[in-house]
Amino acid sequence: MIAITGATGHLGQLTLTELLKTVPASQLVAIVRNPAKAETLAQQGVIVRQAEYGGQAALTAALEGVDKLLLISSSEVGQRAIQHRNVIDAAKAAGVKFIAYTSLLHADRSPLGLHVEHVDTEQYLEASGIPYALLRNGWYSENYLASAPAALAHGVFIGSAGEGKIASATRSDYAAAAAKVISSEGHAGKVYELAGDEAWTLSELAAELSKQSGKPVVYQNLSEADFATALKGAGLPEAFANLLADSDAGAAKGGLFDSSRMLSTLIGRPTTPIRDSIRDVV
Repeated sequence: MIAITGATGHLGQLTLTELLKTVPASQLVAIVRNPAKAETLAQQGVIVRQAEYGGQAALTAALEGVDKLLLISSSEVGQRAIQHRNVIDAAKAAGVKFIAYTSLLHADRSPLGLHVEHVDTEQYLEASGIPYALLRNGWYSENYLASAPAALAHGVFIGSAGEGKIASATRSDYAAAAAKVISSEGHAGKVYELAGDEAWTLSELAAELSKQSGKPVVYQNLSEADFATALKGAGLPEAFANLLADSDAGAAKGGLFDSSRMLSTLIGRPTTPIRDSIRDVV
Protein backbone atom coordinates (compact mmCIF):
# COMPACT_ATOMS: atom_id res chain seq x y z
CA MET A 1 0.00 0.00 0.00
CA ILE A 2 1.28 3.43 -1.01
CA ALA A 3 -0.08 6.62 0.54
CA ILE A 4 0.34 10.20 -0.65
CA THR A 5 -0.26 13.32 1.43
CA GLY A 6 -1.61 16.43 -0.26
CA ALA A 7 -3.07 14.14 -2.90
CA THR A 8 -5.38 16.76 -4.42
CA GLY A 9 -2.63 19.36 -4.80
CA HIS A 10 -0.89 19.96 -8.13
CA LEU A 11 2.04 17.63 -7.48
CA GLY A 12 -0.07 15.03 -5.67
CA GLN A 13 -2.56 14.68 -8.51
CA LEU A 14 0.17 14.40 -11.13
CA THR A 15 2.01 11.79 -9.06
CA LEU A 16 -1.13 9.70 -8.66
CA THR A 17 -1.70 9.91 -12.42
CA GLU A 18 1.80 8.49 -12.91
CA LEU A 19 1.31 5.79 -10.28
CA LEU A 20 -1.98 4.63 -11.79
CA LYS A 21 -0.06 3.63 -14.93
CA THR A 22 1.74 0.85 -13.05
CA VAL A 23 0.11 0.40 -9.61
CA PRO A 24 -3.43 -0.95 -9.02
CA ALA A 25 -5.72 1.80 -7.71
CA SER A 26 -6.65 -0.44 -4.78
CA GLN A 27 -3.06 -0.15 -3.53
CA LEU A 28 -3.07 3.65 -3.50
CA VAL A 29 -4.22 5.80 -0.59
CA ALA A 30 -4.91 9.49 -1.18
CA ILE A 31 -4.70 11.45 2.07
CA VAL A 32 -6.67 14.65 1.61
CA ARG A 33 -8.04 17.55 3.60
CA ASN A 34 -11.27 17.73 1.60
CA PRO A 35 -12.57 14.37 0.26
CA ALA A 36 -15.00 16.20 -2.05
CA LYS A 37 -12.02 17.30 -4.13
CA ALA A 38 -10.93 13.67 -4.49
CA GLU A 39 -14.11 12.32 -6.08
CA THR A 40 -12.35 11.64 -9.38
CA LEU A 41 -9.68 9.65 -7.58
CA ALA A 42 -12.29 7.65 -5.69
CA GLN A 43 -14.10 6.89 -8.96
CA GLN A 44 -10.84 5.45 -10.28
CA GLY A 45 -10.64 3.10 -7.31
CA VAL A 46 -8.08 5.03 -5.24
CA ILE A 47 -8.68 4.78 -1.49
CA VAL A 48 -9.44 8.26 -0.15
CA ARG A 49 -8.83 9.02 3.52
CA GLN A 50 -9.33 12.35 5.25
CA ALA A 51 -6.61 13.87 7.42
CA GLU A 52 -4.85 17.21 7.79
CA TYR A 53 -1.16 17.80 8.46
CA GLY A 54 -2.07 19.17 11.86
CA GLY A 55 -4.17 16.22 13.03
CA GLN A 56 -1.87 13.44 14.21
CA ALA A 57 -4.64 11.06 15.34
CA ALA A 58 -6.43 11.31 11.99
CA LEU A 59 -3.12 10.92 10.17
CA THR A 60 -2.30 7.75 12.12
CA ALA A 61 -5.69 6.29 11.23
CA ALA A 62 -5.27 7.31 7.59
CA LEU A 63 -1.92 5.54 7.43
CA GLU A 64 -3.22 2.24 8.78
CA GLY A 65 -2.00 -0.62 6.59
CA VAL A 66 0.28 1.65 4.55
CA ASP A 67 3.76 0.37 3.69
CA LYS A 68 5.17 3.38 1.84
CA LEU A 69 4.40 7.08 2.24
CA LEU A 70 5.10 9.95 -0.13
CA LEU A 71 5.19 13.00 2.14
CA ILE A 72 4.57 15.98 -0.12
CA SER A 73 5.66 19.07 1.73
CA SER A 74 2.90 21.29 3.08
CA SER A 75 2.11 24.54 1.29
CA GLU A 76 1.77 26.41 4.59
CA VAL A 77 5.18 28.03 4.87
CA GLY A 78 5.94 28.78 8.50
CA GLN A 79 3.85 25.83 9.67
CA ARG A 80 5.65 23.13 7.71
CA ALA A 81 8.10 21.93 10.34
CA ILE A 82 5.49 21.00 12.94
CA GLN A 83 3.08 19.68 10.30
CA HIS A 84 5.69 17.40 8.81
CA ARG A 85 6.67 16.17 12.26
CA ASN A 86 3.02 15.24 12.83
CA VAL A 87 3.01 13.16 9.66
CA ILE A 88 6.28 11.43 10.51
CA ASP A 89 5.10 10.64 14.05
CA ALA A 90 1.85 9.26 12.65
CA ALA A 91 3.76 7.15 10.11
CA LYS A 92 5.89 5.70 12.88
CA ALA A 93 2.82 4.90 15.00
CA ALA A 94 1.13 3.26 12.01
CA GLY A 95 4.15 1.11 11.16
CA VAL A 96 4.99 2.72 7.81
CA LYS A 97 8.17 1.12 6.46
CA PHE A 98 9.44 3.80 4.05
CA ILE A 99 8.96 7.55 3.50
CA ALA A 100 9.91 9.65 0.48
CA TYR A 101 9.88 13.37 1.25
CA THR A 102 9.75 16.25 -1.24
CA SER A 103 12.41 18.62 0.04
CA LEU A 104 14.29 21.54 -1.57
CA LEU A 105 17.21 21.43 -3.99
CA HIS A 106 20.47 21.32 -2.00
CA ALA A 107 18.46 22.01 1.17
CA ASP A 108 21.51 21.54 3.39
CA ARG A 109 23.31 24.50 1.77
CA SER A 110 20.57 26.44 0.01
CA PRO A 111 20.62 30.27 0.23
CA LEU A 112 16.80 30.29 0.04
CA GLY A 113 14.97 31.02 3.29
CA LEU A 114 12.65 28.13 2.41
CA HIS A 115 15.42 25.67 3.26
CA VAL A 116 15.02 26.01 7.04
CA GLU A 117 11.81 24.00 7.41
CA HIS A 118 12.98 21.42 4.89
CA VAL A 119 16.21 20.83 6.82
CA ASP A 120 14.20 20.48 10.02
CA THR A 121 12.05 17.81 8.37
CA GLU A 122 15.05 15.99 6.93
CA GLN A 123 16.67 15.84 10.36
CA TYR A 124 13.43 14.69 12.00
CA LEU A 125 13.07 11.96 9.39
CA GLU A 126 16.57 10.72 10.10
CA ALA A 127 15.90 10.67 13.83
CA SER A 128 12.63 8.75 13.34
CA GLY A 129 14.39 5.56 12.38
CA ILE A 130 12.08 5.01 9.41
CA PRO A 131 13.93 4.24 6.16
CA TYR A 132 13.56 7.22 3.84
CA ALA A 133 14.63 8.96 0.64
CA LEU A 134 14.89 12.68 -0.01
CA LEU A 135 13.48 14.12 -3.22
CA ARG A 136 15.16 17.51 -3.18
CA ASN A 137 13.09 19.24 -5.82
CA GLY A 138 14.34 22.26 -7.70
CA TRP A 139 12.06 25.01 -9.00
CA TYR A 140 8.92 24.26 -10.97
CA SER A 141 8.85 25.98 -14.37
CA GLU A 142 5.26 26.86 -13.55
CA ASN A 143 6.47 29.04 -10.65
CA TYR A 144 7.84 31.61 -13.08
CA LEU A 145 5.45 31.09 -15.97
CA ALA A 146 2.55 32.11 -13.75
CA SER A 147 3.91 35.64 -14.29
CA ALA A 148 4.04 35.28 -18.08
CA PRO A 149 0.57 36.75 -18.86
CA ALA A 150 1.38 39.93 -16.94
CA ALA A 151 4.80 40.14 -18.59
CA LEU A 152 3.24 39.79 -22.04
CA ALA A 153 0.64 42.43 -21.20
CA HIS A 154 3.17 44.98 -19.94
CA GLY A 155 6.28 44.02 -21.92
CA VAL A 156 8.33 43.62 -18.75
CA PHE A 157 9.24 40.58 -16.65
CA ILE A 158 10.40 41.68 -13.22
CA GLY A 159 12.47 39.81 -10.65
CA SER A 160 15.57 39.96 -8.49
CA ALA A 161 17.46 36.88 -9.69
CA GLY A 162 20.05 38.82 -11.67
CA GLU A 163 21.87 36.45 -14.01
CA GLY A 164 21.40 33.47 -11.70
CA LYS A 165 20.88 30.20 -13.59
CA ILE A 166 17.59 28.41 -12.90
CA ALA A 167 17.50 24.69 -13.71
CA SER A 168 13.76 24.25 -13.61
CA ALA A 169 11.54 21.35 -14.63
CA THR A 170 7.78 20.92 -14.82
CA ARG A 171 5.64 19.54 -12.03
CA SER A 172 5.01 16.54 -14.29
CA ASP A 173 8.75 15.84 -14.40
CA TYR A 174 9.01 15.92 -10.61
CA ALA A 175 5.83 13.83 -10.28
CA ALA A 176 7.35 11.15 -12.49
CA ALA A 177 10.37 11.02 -10.19
CA ALA A 178 8.21 10.81 -7.06
CA ALA A 179 6.15 8.00 -8.57
CA LYS A 180 9.30 6.09 -9.53
CA VAL A 181 10.85 6.34 -6.07
CA ILE A 182 7.72 5.52 -4.07
CA SER A 183 6.70 2.54 -6.24
CA SER A 184 10.06 0.80 -6.71
CA GLU A 185 12.75 -0.58 -4.44
CA GLY A 186 16.32 0.40 -3.59
CA HIS A 187 15.81 4.06 -2.70
CA ALA A 188 16.20 4.00 1.09
CA GLY A 189 19.05 6.24 2.19
CA LYS A 190 19.23 8.05 -1.15
CA VAL A 191 19.30 11.82 -1.58
CA TYR A 192 18.15 12.94 -5.00
CA GLU A 193 19.08 16.47 -6.10
CA LEU A 194 16.42 17.01 -8.75
CA ALA A 195 16.53 19.77 -11.36
CA GLY A 196 16.01 20.33 -15.07
CA ASP A 197 18.56 19.35 -17.71
CA GLU A 198 18.71 22.91 -19.07
CA ALA A 199 19.27 26.08 -17.04
CA TRP A 200 18.22 29.59 -17.97
CA THR A 201 18.25 33.14 -16.62
CA LEU A 202 15.25 35.42 -16.30
CA SER A 203 16.70 37.51 -19.14
CA GLU A 204 16.66 34.40 -21.32
CA LEU A 205 13.13 33.60 -20.16
CA ALA A 206 11.95 37.07 -21.20
CA ALA A 207 13.70 36.73 -24.56
CA GLU A 208 12.03 33.37 -25.23
CA LEU A 209 8.64 34.79 -24.23
CA SER A 210 9.21 37.62 -26.69
CA LYS A 211 10.34 35.25 -29.45
CA GLN A 212 7.36 32.90 -29.15
CA SER A 213 4.68 35.53 -28.61
CA GLY A 214 5.91 38.09 -31.09
CA LYS A 215 5.56 40.74 -28.39
CA PRO A 216 8.57 42.60 -26.95
CA VAL A 217 9.34 41.48 -23.39
CA VAL A 218 12.42 42.56 -21.44
CA TYR A 219 13.69 41.51 -18.05
CA GLN A 220 13.95 44.21 -15.38
CA ASN A 221 16.15 43.25 -12.46
CA LEU A 222 15.20 44.82 -9.12
CA SER A 223 16.67 44.67 -5.66
CA GLU A 224 15.10 42.07 -3.40
CA ALA A 225 13.33 44.79 -1.41
CA ASP A 226 12.00 46.56 -4.52
CA PHE A 227 10.79 43.27 -6.02
CA ALA A 228 8.94 42.43 -2.80
CA THR A 229 7.36 45.90 -2.82
CA ALA A 230 6.26 45.47 -6.45
CA LEU A 231 4.68 42.10 -5.65
CA LYS A 232 2.80 43.56 -2.71
CA GLY A 233 1.63 46.39 -4.96
CA ALA A 234 0.28 43.76 -7.35
CA GLY A 235 -1.87 42.39 -4.54
CA LEU A 236 0.22 39.54 -3.14
CA PRO A 237 0.15 39.02 0.64
CA GLU A 238 3.24 40.43 2.34
CA ALA A 239 4.59 37.07 3.54
CA PHE A 240 4.23 35.47 0.11
CA ALA A 241 5.74 38.49 -1.64
CA ASN A 242 8.75 38.38 0.68
CA LEU A 243 9.11 34.63 0.11
CA LEU A 244 9.17 35.05 -3.67
CA ALA A 245 11.67 37.91 -3.48
CA ASP A 246 13.89 35.87 -1.15
CA SER A 247 13.75 32.94 -3.56
CA ASP A 248 14.77 35.15 -6.47
CA ALA A 249 17.65 36.54 -4.41
CA GLY A 250 18.63 32.95 -3.65
CA ALA A 251 18.55 32.13 -7.36
CA ALA A 252 21.01 34.97 -7.95
CA LYS A 253 23.38 33.12 -5.59
CA GLY A 254 23.02 29.81 -7.45
CA GLY A 255 20.33 28.33 -5.21
CA LEU A 256 18.17 27.08 -8.08
CA PHE A 257 20.95 25.60 -10.21
CA ASP A 258 22.12 22.01 -10.47
CA SER A 259 23.80 20.26 -13.39
CA SER A 260 23.76 16.65 -12.19
CA ARG A 261 20.85 15.59 -14.44
CA MET A 262 19.75 13.30 -11.64
CA LEU A 263 16.10 14.00 -12.44
CA SER A 264 16.25 12.91 -16.08
CA THR A 265 18.32 9.87 -15.09
CA LEU A 266 15.70 8.88 -12.52
CA ILE A 267 12.70 9.27 -14.86
CA GLY A 268 14.46 7.80 -17.89
CA ARG A 269 13.83 10.73 -20.23
CA PRO A 270 14.92 14.35 -20.70
CA THR A 271 13.19 16.94 -18.55
CA THR A 272 10.76 19.35 -20.23
CA PRO A 273 12.65 22.32 -21.75
CA ILE A 274 11.52 25.78 -20.64
CA ARG A 275 10.80 26.68 -24.28
CA ASP A 276 8.17 23.92 -24.39
CA SER A 277 6.54 25.20 -21.23
CA ILE A 278 6.56 28.74 -22.61
CA ARG A 279 4.93 27.49 -25.83
CA ASP A 280 2.11 25.97 -23.78
CA VAL A 281 1.54 29.28 -21.98
CA VAL A 282 1.73 31.40 -25.13
